Amino acid sequence: MDFFRILVILSTIICLWTFLHFFGYYKRSSSKLPPGPFPLPIIGNLLLIGRNPHRSLVKLSKIYGPLMYLKLGTVQTIVASSPEMAKEILQRHDHICSNRMVPDTTHVANHHTSALSWLPVGNKWRKLRKICKEHMFTVHKLQSSEGLRQKKLHQLRDYLHECCSNRRVVDIGEVAFVTSLNLISTTLFSIDFAHFDSDSAQEMKGTINGLMKIFGTLNLADYFLILKWVDPQGLKRESKAYFGKMLAIFDQIIRERLRSRGVSSSDSPRKNDLLQVLLDLNQECDSDLSRDEIRHLLVVSIVSPIHLQYNFNIHCTKQEE
Repeated sequence: MDFFRILVILSTIICLWTFLHFFGYYKRSSSKLPPGPFPLPIIGNLLLIGRNPHRSLVKLSKIYGPLMYLKLGTVQTIVASSPEMAKEILQRHDHICSNRMVPDTTHVANHHTSALSWLPVGNKWRKLRKICKEHMFTVHKLQSSEGLRQKKLHQLRDYLHECCSNRRVVDIGEVAFVTSLNLISTTLFSIDFAHFDSDSAQEMKGTINGLMKIFGTLNLADYFLILKWVDPQGLKRESKAYFGKMLAIFDQIIRERLRSRGVSSSDSPRKNDLLQVLLDLNQECDSDLSRDEIRHLLVVSIVSPIHLQYNFNIHCTKQEE
């Protein structure tokens, strides 16, 4: 009898939950939300995304139009898949859509509250954006670093020529990674983080690789909020360890730079890099740029470009397969 009662209760709960799910779907269908595929219970439309989300979204857009609604776990998502729709969103509704979903793996070391890429639009976001605009992406800054880019490309060319002469196999993805990493690290710190055919600075290289793999992995905790407390894939724990290593390296570089600023200019010439500019801003009397914001801005500046290249390499590899 007890077993029968439990079975009836469970059946009632399942029926009630299924009814509420269908009711919510039809209510959503009659609302102002765009059309989209029917979401399954609990997982929503996650199964429709597959291993190649960009291709899956293209196929779905041919069925449901350039603006569609998807439910990914518990996350409600609007997908724009045409230039006209993207222009409408980015130009006319940019303030509404400017804030991003913050991945759970960035909720370590206060990165989600200090990094420009994850901050909501506000005074702090505008301050960091202004610093990047004035000291990183101006025409003058880009032109002044042209010689640096040419130097790194010449180093890549010479290395490839040496490998060709010695009949050595070259991992194109690896040498491209080293070149990009050194180009960025030299711009930020005036030092190289890695070298061809060398084990030097492998800690930073391994840390960046680890972070990129974490950011490129589908994290169930982002789509099922209850799993954030469990971290079933262990991605947040790994992210915390990698962020700790990277911030420790940056702290050491900053301490050495501050120590060298106390040395006479003849013994230690002034560096012309982003770190120097940020430290100058930090030490101004009325400065509101903290040391912690500098560290996280450097993390974004070095990880984001490498992450884009990593995704590009992965995409090209999948295309070849």
